[in-house]
Amino acid sequence: MSAEDKIKAAAEKAIGKAKEVVGDVTHNDELAAEGRAEQVKGSARDAVEDVKDAFRK
Repeated sequence: MSAEDKIKAAAEKAIGKAKEVVGDVTHNDELAAEGRAEQVKGSARDAVEDVKDAFRK
């Protein structure tokens, strides 16, 4: 996994977590769901890169 991809995945998860927290605090279910979706997307990006790394070895 390249450093750039790691940073993108971490940023996506962090932004998603922030959106989820803000959505929960403001009782904005749509924003909270969007945040959870971004976190899942970041985790998926991590998983894809891990698989790529496994095949590179």
